[in-house]
Amino acid sequence: MFCRSFLVKLLASLLLFVLTLGLSDVPDAIALGGPQPPLHQPAPEFTLPTNTGDGEISLSDYRGQWVVLYFYPQDFTTGCTLEARRFQQDLPQYSARNTQILGISADDIDSHAEFCDSEGLHFPLLADTDGSTSKAYGSWLGYQSLRHTYIIDSQGILQAIFLGVKPAIHSGEVLARLNELQ
Repeated sequence: MFCRSFLVKLLASLLLFVLTLGLSDVPDAIALGGPQPPLHQPAPEFTLPTNTGDGEISLSDYRGQWVVLYFYPQDFTTGCTLEARRFQQDLPQYSARNTQILGISADDIDSHAEFCDSEGLHFPLLADTDGSTSKAYGSWLGYQSLRHTYIIDSQGILQAIFLGVKPAIHSGEVLARLNELQ
């Protein structure tokens, strides 16, 4: 009995590790944390604390702009750092497309502030410490956000979903999809 329980926990931990790093092609059924919000419908609204001076940010604050809403597991981890750096590197291209980047994880705002300072990030990171927003987007696995990204148009309508993201190339994929959508 102990051996079986141990193996189940080991396999679950290994799957979580692979999802967190985003190093392999993970079938969408495995990458899902829950039901995804429907495309071409209003994106789930939220208001979350942020590391920026604004205190809190709501999705509705960005009406009139496109939003790339990306969920990630944890500040300062290899895959999450790489993904954030790529979004930062491409930030001028997003700005040219009237698009705001917003990152969400279960880390608190102090962790986000340290992460932004350490990595030179100039876009808001939002603290979803109870996972409620991650759950609303189907991007929650037990105690952390999954690596999923959503493109929301200037009217607040969900236009694209990315699951099982590969951090090294993801920003380029999002920019390419934005070009198709805009």
